[in-house]
Amino acid sequence: MNIMDRLAATGIVPVVVLENAADAVPTARAMLAGGVDVMEITFRTQAAADAIKAVSGQVPDMLVGAGTVITLAQCKRAVEMGARFIVSPGFDEEVVRWCVENDIPVVPGCVTPTEIMSAMRLGLNVLKFFPAGIYGGLAAMKALSAPFGQVKFIPTGGVNGDNCGEYISAPFIHAVGGSWVCTKADIAAHNFDRITSLCAAAVRNLQKGKNGCL
Repeated sequence: MNIMDRLAATGIVPVVVLENAADAVPTARAMLAGGVDVMEITFRTQAAADAIKAVSGQVPDMLVGAGTVITLAQCKRAVEMGARFIVSPGFDEEVVRWCVENDIPVVPGCVTPTEIMSAMRLGLNVLKFFPAGIYGGLAAMKALSAPFGQVKFIPTGGVNGDNCGEYISAPFIHAVGGSWVCTKADIAAHNFDRITSLCAAAVRNLQKGKNGCL
């Protein structure tokens, strides 16, 4: 199974913000215990690179990627540390081209027809939609899927445990993204049992959505 297929199979790409790299491995293991085997460690903190390296080296069952990648330097650093995929909040042609040329799956943020067409020209068909709640949510993505039927979205921002099943049930949704299953507060407090519980609940809701049982 390739990386994009694995994101779809898991159904959720948790956005993980780590202030301390020492928390990366227990967080990853807590998520795995809840049935989530994908995590996007964001480059919003100084601990990001070391956190990615720790998970990549110590938790082989976890598919770890880097998020909030906004420069090529960050992108290269993330891959060097073991990131298997790259997620950006917006479309940066330099980052996307480098990833495509180096066979690194990349999911840039695209919310307009122009951005989507720019990404498609570089061979992409799975795109981040961020912030989903601000840019029209499911209604907006449904409208965009009409002219861009081959494109699928990973909405982030406004997706949560209550509506993730509704999102995933739409045919134009590849997976959902969000931090509700592993909040900064829970990570900092080492509430790893709660992270496991929230991941398990998300997996159940996503499965119901995929099966049309909401």
